[in-house]
Order: sequence, then C-alpha cells, then structure tokens
Amino acid sequence: MFENEDHPEMMGQTQARYNWLADFVYGGIDGVVTTFAVVAGVQGASLSIPVILILGFANLFGDGFSMATGKYLSDKASLEQFERIRQIEFRHLIDRTEHEREEVVEILKGYGLHGETLTNATAQITASPEAWVDLMMRNEFNMTQENTSPIKGALATFIAFVTVGFIPLLGYTFKAILPLTPNGIFAATCAATLVALFFIGTIKSRFTIKHWLWAGLETVLFGGLAAAIAYMVGYLLRGLAG
Repeated sequence: MFENEDHPEMMGQTQARYNWLADFVYGGIDGVVTTFAVVAGVQGASLSIPVILILGFANLFGDGFSMATGKYLSDKASLEQFERIRQIEFRHLIDRTEHEREEVVEILKGYGLHGETLTNATAQITASPEAWVDLMMRNEFNMTQENTSPIKGALATFIAFVTVGFIPLLGYTFKAILPLTPNGIFAATCAATLVALFFIGTIKSRFTIKHWLWAGLETVLFGGLAAAIAYMVGYLLRGLAG
C-alpha cells in the first residue's frame, strides 16, 4: 500500500519560528536565583567581596553551562525518541496495515464517530500516511511534534542564565564606583534582584494560567526564600571561614 521508505520530509516539515522566550525566562529565573543565593550565603558568612565575586562568577558560568547542556541533551533526546517511534509507525502501516486501520477506527469511535461518518473519516485519514501516523502518535503514544531546537534552546538558556544571573553581582563588580558600604551594596543587590525576579515572573505568566501579578510575586517569593536559606546557612557556618 505504501512504499517502504523513511519520511524525511516530515522531519523537515515547516514549523512556526522557534519560540526562545520560554527558555530565556526559565534560564533567567534559575540564573538570578542561584547567583543571588550564592551572594546571600557568602554575605551571611561575612566573607570578603573578592570571595563573593569568585564564587558568584564561578556559579554564573559553571551552572549556566551545565543548565544549557542539560537543556540541549534533554531536547535532543525527546526529538530522537519522537522520530524513532514515528518511523516505527510508518513501518507498521506497511507491515500491519489492517491492524493499524482497526486502531484508527477505535480511536475515531472514541471521539464519537460512527456509521458512515466513521467510515469516511477512516478512509480520509488512512489515505495519507502522514495524517495516519500523526493520529497514532497523538492517541497511542500521547506524543506530538514539538517546535523544539536543542541548540537554540541551549543558547537561549545559557545567555539568559548569564545575563539575568549577573544582576546580583552588579553592585560588587562595580563597587569601586559606588558610594556604598558592603551592607549597602547587599541591600541594593537584594532590591535589584527582587525587582528582576518580579519582572521575569510576569513574563513567565505568558506560559501559565496565572495572572501576571501573582506569577511575579510567586517568583519573588521562591527566589527570596532560596536566598534567605543560603544566607542563614552562611551565617550559621561563618566560623568555618576563620
């Protein structure tokens, strides 16, 4: 019924432009929260500004690269798994045509189709291998072709992690030109970081059902809690630095 060949045209099918904003938002949140926690922990331990900068930048680039790598490998694995199962289904259309057709019938019955409508819908879907496999992927494996790009996702994640995560280090990096005491810099850092968390949390609301205000406040809450925990740990262990 169908030629026994792969379907590379589906692998390269036209998709909407890759939406990097979600990766940027979540990378930014992780970057600013973890760096803020490092700064708060060092501040709580009453260590020097050079220590804050060393640990802060080490976290910024080390964790940023780690998160980007994880994003790349995760997205790549998902795409490979999807394509592997898809190609198996294409082969099943050839090797087990009638069995696969019956599965289409059962799926369509689940949507309430019956009689002539069911017969016509089955005929239309099974006339196109792409539509047939797409239906099977969605209903048998609960899988859809995501608009995913491992490389772009990793880059967006890393750039967001580093750029947004740099905010808690701004005051310490430019301490020489700021008329502030170390405690003043930490206070300014807290304020700037919480504002950044709120702003990026409002952007996150585009990908959730939460109102932008609550999404922003929720991000501030959890980011603040992470920093508070790090500060307390640093404070309790401050004696070890001596």
